[in-house]
Amino acid sequence: MAQGRRINWLNVVTVVSAAILIGAEVFGAAFAGSLGDRHLVRSRRSGARVLDVVFVICGLAIMAQFIRAAHRIEPFTTRG
Repeated sequence: MAQGRRINWLNVVTVVSAAILIGAEVFGAAFAGSLGDRHLVRSRRSGARVLDVVFVICGLAIMAQFIRAAHRIEPFTTRG
């Protein structure tokens, strides 16, 4: 860590709390979408697992984008 930098715990807690809330929504939607597509196309077990993996990877990408954007708005360190 650079000299004179301090962790701003309020910003860290805010971003982590929002990430937990949004992560629950994103992964819930990913699971529901996977389940819906599985029933729509009546895929076999291996096809269902592929859909699960694709939707979870999409959810991870969305969460990574959210964390990056939140970090730009709420910096984790401050000078002083």
